[in-house]
Amino acid sequence: MTTHPPRVHEEPIRVRYGDTDQMGVVYYANYLRFFEIARGEWLRAAGLPYKEIEAEGALFPVIEARVRYRLPARYDDEIVVACHPSKVGAASLRFDYVVRRGRPDGVDILAEGHTDHACIDGRGRPRRMPPKVRALLVPPPR
Repeated sequence: MTTHPPRVHEEPIRVRYGDTDQMGVVYYANYLRFFEIARGEWLRAAGLPYKEIEAEGALFPVIEARVRYRLPARYDDEIVVACHPSKVGAASLRFDYVVRRGRPDGVDILAEGHTDHACIDGRGRPRRMPPKVRALLVPPPR
């Protein structure tokens, strides 16, 4: 698996009332949804929306997810989810995430984690990553 320097995308999200639990804090599973939003926007910002990747015949289901919770987010908070690919294999990849309160340079880290993805075809079988996708994820050498 290739590890490379991050090209970070920072996605602002406002916490909705429906994101919170009875205690008034963001329900723990919603951080995975926030990760998904940031990952999709990373791909869009990089010039290859996930819809186009699917059109290439490749799907990237999550095969592992990890979240470390540090501080609670609450209703109406403005959070920023920083996201970048950190490892790319022939048929797999990892995205890393950091969730902060407020501006991208905010110091309150609320959560951090990663998602690992397998590259599969439409029948659910492993396949090599399309060259167009791999080129997007692995920056050229400097």
